[in-house]
Amino acid sequence: MKKHLALAAALVACAAFAQDQPQTTLPRVKLNAGMHIIDAQVASTPNERETGLMFRKEMPQQEGMLFVFEYPSQQCFWMKNTLLPLSVAFVHDDGTIANIEEMQPQTLDSHCSVQPVRYVLEMNKGWFAKKGIKAGSRLEGQPFR
Repeated sequence: MKKHLALAAALVACAAFAQDQPQTTLPRVKLNAGMHIIDAQVASTPNERETGLMFRKEMPQQEGMLFVFEYPSQQCFWMKNTLLPLSVAFVHDDGTIANIEEMQPQTLDSHCSVQPVRYVLEMNKGWFAKKGIKAGSRLEGQPFR
């Protein structure tokens, strides 16, 4: 019995530790925003989407995270446990950006799509503005075909 309790306590401790770590083994997809190439990690399960970019201390400028949902709906994001300032693009099935929001680290402010969308792309804060990408711009890549 003591062995089972010790094993259970160790498993709980490991799970708690894992929740405080960034995701590192997600699949990746190449996206194009005009002439700009994005190397995006894909978060497609509920757990992957919930964790997102939490606990990351840095992210290369050409990288991002693409959140994939089962069907279009209003999507809302916040920055709990997210250490990086991010820009978030809410994207329709055809790759057209519905809206872009700027998000501050470690806040609970809600940032929502203005229309139902199936995809959400997070990049380093200001990435879209620096590249001249705005609502109505279109992303290209395998998810949007």
